[in-house]
Amino acid sequence: MKYTPRRLRPCIAGAIGALLLAPLAAFCEPAAPAQHDTIIRNALIVDGSGGEPFAGELAMDGDRISYVGPHADGHARTEIDAHGRALAPGFVNMLAHPEESLIVDGRALSDLRQGVTLEVMGEISMGPLNERMKAELRQAQADVHYDVDWNTLGEYLTGLEHRGIAPNIASFVGAGTIRQYVLGEDDVQPDAAQLARMRQLVHQAMEEGALGVTTALIYNPAVYAKTTELVALAQESARCGGIYSAHMRSEGDRLIEAVNETIQIARESGAPAEIYHLKAAGRSNWGKLDEVVRTVDAARAAGTRITANMYLYTAGATGLDASMPSWVQEGGLDKWIARLKDPAIRARVAAEMKQPATAWENLYNAAGPQRMLMLQFKNPALKRYTGRTLAEIARLRRQSPEDTAMDLVVEDGTRIGVAYFLMSEDNIRRQVALPWVSFGSDADAPAPQGVFLLSSEHPRAYGNFARLLAHYVRDERTITLQEAVRKLSALPADNLSLRDRGRLRAGYFADVVLFDPRTVQDHATYDKPHQLATGVRNVWVNGTLALKDGVATRQWSGRVVHGRAWTGAPGGGCRNSSRDWTWHP
Repeated sequence: MKYTPRRLRPCIAGAIGALLLAPLAAFCEPAAPAQHDTIIRNALIVDGSGGEPFAGELAMDGDRISYVGPHADGHARTEIDAHGRALAPGFVNMLAHPEESLIVDGRALSDLRQGVTLEVMGEISMGPLNERMKAELRQAQADVHYDVDWNTLGEYLTGLEHRGIAPNIASFVGAGTIRQYVLGEDDVQPDAAQLARMRQLVHQAMEEGALGVTTALIYNPAVYAKTTELVALAQESARCGGIYSAHMRSEGDRLIEAVNETIQIARESGAPAEIYHLKAAGRSNWGKLDEVVRTVDAARAAGTRITANMYLYTAGATGLDASMPSWVQEGGLDKWIARLKDPAIRARVAAEMKQPATAWENLYNAAGPQRMLMLQFKNPALKRYTGRTLAEIARLRRQSPEDTAMDLVVEDGTRIGVAYFLMSEDNIRRQVALPWVSFGSDADAPAPQGVFLLSSEHPRAYGNFARLLAHYVRDERTITLQEAVRKLSALPADNLSLRDRGRLRAGYFADVVLFDPRTVQDHATYDKPHQLATGVRNVWVNGTLALKDGVATRQWSGRVVHGRAWTGAPGGGCRNSSRDWTWHP
């Protein structure tokens, strides 16, 4: 029923002319109800498919996209004029490490400011944990402190969601984590009963929502796993609809062999494979990229489901454990440190550090001490070395670089964070253009404030995705904008078999990014890494505005994105082994 104020009834009765009725209509009629929660108008739609961008509009209702097209009819409670900026699906960080940073700061600000709406974790997963592993996790904490109040991977993920997070999160279960749970950290092989237990733990994690199983094969104790063990765990993942993701045994001297092992595991297990942070590390290995590409392309053509992700910098980042042989680290951190205090062992370690290795991935030899940048220390007395190379520190301490590295581990009580300069910019440019490569920061998600400023960072934590759009799309034109967005959204979503994510499409989850392709820019450098990217204006996660005008809203819109065996979904679980894969060779 219309409501007409008494003082306006004469106008309706005709005493006021038609000329006056129009401006009074707003007072005579109530506003029509909003038809949508949000409409974004006048945008350049880059929908994630790889197709040509087009001028259009998008509507959101609840946590879903309700319209994408040339014009959204009606109006919404919130309407935003994009002024021609690009509107894209939320970006997927295919290899993320915010496992600790999200506990203390759920904004994931360094990634949110780049348009990331899904953090995919688990290269070394946060569950399952036994009491020994929980104690070691507490001991290893440096600047970021937290209570280890979970046991399973599912409990960890649910706990993050309950604390409040801006982005969505998902995780693999780590094969190295499973190995440590069952076998400890020694160089041993599982018997039949132990391997069955390891498979059961993978099964359990898959039903808790894991996306698949991962490896980190240059680190202890994962380095001790044989191919047959990895096939068995990947088989369990595949039976539950998951994939196999590999930090391979080598990205340098044994790169081709490592790629072939990854393909073998995919073929024998039936699981799709993903190569983590694809690279040819070490100058002597830069020329191997051609053979890597030929090998992967041939496997894909033959029907093996294999893809890769990468970051966009010539330096990687890991610890000083990647500079020392695996045998000296056997049994865990405490035993490693104890051995480094033995003069005879130190001499042997120093000799091996200086030589190319066949049994372990020697990043010290590949980079050299002058190209190893110290990023993170736990011991306050050592933080003065942050931002210096190992060679510089060795000169200050009047030691050899090898002795310096060993002493730093002993004095800090950790593996220490290090950036290793290993890669070729020409190779990075070529990898960016490969159609089967997506992107991951291989970093946490900090903010330029508080506890995060106590250590340095690799600039990829703040700039990996903005760098793609600024440097490789806009400046160098290595790939088109639409191809970059596809590789940031639909490609990783398809590789992970995620339903209703990765595209701007009606019915899909409303993970949406509004950015300006003309101004998007990374600013983080190795000297000044704690600098947020610019050019991303608004980010919606599950239909909620998580970033407004470049500022985090703290709406905690993020959720756990579960794998296909999650028992919380109708028909979930690993009972059905005949699952259709989303696969685009």
